[in-house]
Amino acid sequence: MSYPSSVAQDTLAAAQLEMAGNPNALALRRPFDPVAHDLEASFRLTRFADLKGRSCKVPQDVLGKLVESLQQDYSQQEQDQFMHVAIPRIGIGLDCSVTPLRHGGLCLVQTTDFFYPLVDDPYMMGKIACANVLSDLYAMGVTECDNMLMLLGVSTKMTEKERDVVIPLIMRGFKDSALEAGTSVTGGQTVINPWCTIGGVATTICQPNEYIVPDNAVMGDVLVLTKPLGTQVAVNAHQWLDQPERWNRIKLVVSEEDVRKAYHRAMDSMSRLNRIAARLMHKYNAHGSTDVTGFGLLGHAQNLASHQKNEVSFVIHNLPVIAKMAAVAKACGNMFQLLQGHAPETSGGLLICLPREQAAAYCKDIEKQEGYQAWIIGIVEKGNRTARIIDKPRVIEVPAKD
Repeated sequence: MSYPSSVAQDTLAAAQLEMAGNPNALALRRPFDPVAHDLEASFRLTRFADLKGRSCKVPQDVLGKLVESLQQDYSQQEQDQFMHVAIPRIGIGLDCSVTPLRHGGLCLVQTTDFFYPLVDDPYMMGKIACANVLSDLYAMGVTECDNMLMLLGVSTKMTEKERDVVIPLIMRGFKDSALEAGTSVTGGQTVINPWCTIGGVATTICQPNEYIVPDNAVMGDVLVLTKPLGTQVAVNAHQWLDQPERWNRIKLVVSEEDVRKAYHRAMDSMSRLNRIAARLMHKYNAHGSTDVTGFGLLGHAQNLASHQKNEVSFVIHNLPVIAKMAAVAKACGNMFQLLQGHAPETSGGLLICLPREQAAAYCKDIEKQEGYQAWIIGIVEKGNRTARIIDKPRVIEVPAKD
């Protein structure tokens, strides 16, 4: 169902005011204050996810079976078409769809993603959603995006006032992130939905040398991660500040200030583009990459390992985690499975297979250009295309950025 025209026009007009010279535009750059927008002080965007603790992801084993059945349906002609772009075996297992075009040896590279609000700042939620969509392009070393579409579901539970404040801010955040990526939003779809959802589609046309097929890891490579883990723990802990029964469970290991710092570090991390990380993959001869998102570090490492041409396996020794979030996760029992590599991440970093002799230079270069660390977290060894985390991995506490 399309969004009713009168409501869509009102929302779009409000968004255009935000995007034009609105005297309140500077407020977009400050933490979101519901009261400043004439909303109730108790307003929380995350309440419009309404998942009651459930993940919005289809379980990885179920998804694997669905993908496998779809792979089997390809005709020989379609498989020959994939051969043209050197991805006959991986096909739809890639982070992106890669389609050879009829013209000039070019490929159409596309990806899509959407999810529910996980932070309470609508502007930052828009930025995170856009960065998350683009991240699949970056995971394949594609650094240029030609076009984006925005997919937006407006919750039926929002009041008119909440809608008119929140939706333009989300749209502005998404648009600003797209501009930062050197692209623009030219369309999309807006619907009414029981839950608030935000996402999009990213599309680019490129030559084969512009993307890196993620299947060339060799024994002796190392694994590099470009963003810290623990975003899901951080956003949950922040929500628990308003829930005494939950807060009492973790307050012995973390202070309110620690939680707020971790939350802002998580928002900063999730909204940061992986574009520079992708560009440096070419400079330092990366053998493959994936982005770490809803299936956690180990889930995505296992998927990447399963697609390798060589008989190799990944072994992870180090876990960079947003400060104090490992302690929070431990205090919650096995709820997050953070140190086991199963905690979901949103708009996480790239997990990259790099030649050992190039990895340190890659990490140094990314820190020089972005001001953020990347970490060598594991190795590629001879094996049977699996991934594992050692029994007692080293946890690296990643502090909030000043």
